[in-house]
Amino acid sequence: MLYALDKSLSSEEGFGEVKAYLTSPLAKLVIWALLSALLYHLVAGIRHLIMDAGIGETLEGGKLGSKIVIAVSVVVIVLAGVWIW
Repeated sequence: MLYALDKSLSSEEGFGEVKAYLTSPLAKLVIWALLSALLYHLVAGIRHLIMDAGIGETLEGGKLGSKIVIAVSVVVIVLAGVWIW
């Protein structure tokens, strides 16, 4: 991704090449996979920040929190897929 950014900023032709590469289904799949991992990590990190505040530290709270994290992550990942495709 950093290489694509560098190439797109180097010249107008480089931007055109990167744009052509990123419109392919394989590139969109790779971008979606990377974004999915990042979004899941973000949602789980927010859960841990909430737990640091003392909410959901019990076993039952932890189980419920993990289910909420998975549900929210699925929704956000699907929305990211719609945005990318």
